[in-house]
Amino acid sequence: MSDRSPAADTRGRLPALTTPLFLPVFEPENPYVSLQEMQEDFGVGAIMVNAYFLYRRKDLRRSLPDRGVKDYLGFGGLVVTDSGAFQAFRSRLYLRNRSIVRFQEDIGADIVSPLDVMTPPWDNVKTAEGKLGVTMQRIEEGLSITRRATLIGVQQGGRFMELRRRAAEGLAQLGVSYAALGSLVPFFTRNHHLGFVGEVMAEARGILAAEVPIHLYGAGDPVELPFYVALGCDVFDSSSFLHYARNGSYMTPYGAVAEGEALDEAAFTCPCPYCRERGSRQVRRDAALLCRHNLWTVLATVDTIRTHVEEGTLPGYLDEVLRVHQAWFPASMLGPSWRGAGAEE
Repeated sequence: MSDRSPAADTRGRLPALTTPLFLPVFEPENPYVSLQEMQEDFGVGAIMVNAYFLYRRKDLRRSLPDRGVKDYLGFGGLVVTDSGAFQAFRSRLYLRNRSIVRFQEDIGADIVSPLDVMTPPWDNVKTAEGKLGVTMQRIEEGLSITRRATLIGVQQGGRFMELRRRAAEGLAQLGVSYAALGSLVPFFTRNHHLGFVGEVMAEARGILAAEVPIHLYGAGDPVELPFYVALGCDVFDSSSFLHYARNGSYMTPYGAVAEGEALDEAAFTCPCPYCRERGSRQVRRDAALLCRHNLWTVLATVDTIRTHVEEGTLPGYLDEVLRVHQAWFPASMLGPSWRGAGAEE
């Protein structure tokens, strides 16, 4: 899963990706860690940016195609852009798929998104099927527009495995060189149940070509990431490190400890520079330090996973994570759902 060679594609050449890869979602209003600090202090070389937020500003809509999004952000690494699909789910945007795909291409993003139609768990099969049809049409249209950038083929289908399967098969037929699993965030649970999410991942990995990276939108909890990689996912994006900090949650590779919950410091000593210098108790009391600790933890966990994948020792790491996680959180469904859905693979 690491050091993929660029895939040839007449609609754009997929950048070489070292996977698994975590894309911090860039939020300009983040008061705790800037994009420059992400690069300099954390070594972040790839980010996720919402292109719709740029597009809706008329001044940027005019200037960015000439200036380029990387120059505007002051970021020289890999830029993956979102289309505003989530915002379209919440309210009408009066935005055309063709317009936002072309904008992403023109501003110099490396990997770009169609305006897919989000499909929440409460949609019935008829509604989900209709949204899938629209999404596939928009992916095909996007592929006809992009020349330099790589377009993401987004799988929809809601809670229906047959539709999810049809979507993955359709993406394979279109020859996408990069795929993403859409509308799965509502299926993530605080109790870490991998059931449906794991089934979707494993089946998509079995349908799509091995060289096609699979991006799981919205995944950013360190304890879950190694299991997602084992099920076939390669790329993740999230602003979890920020949102967890705002809620007072302290991330670890074995599960997040909520505000007010005790952390057994004798059983776990965090190696991040903030905890080493100030101690975990002080870090947990300061949202800015907690955000930095959380980001460091996510990135370090992904590095650890990559090493285990390269060395062929990922199964042993999963066993270690489960052992510690279930001891800390006995009611968690991570272990039972993993044993039921993926452990035997």
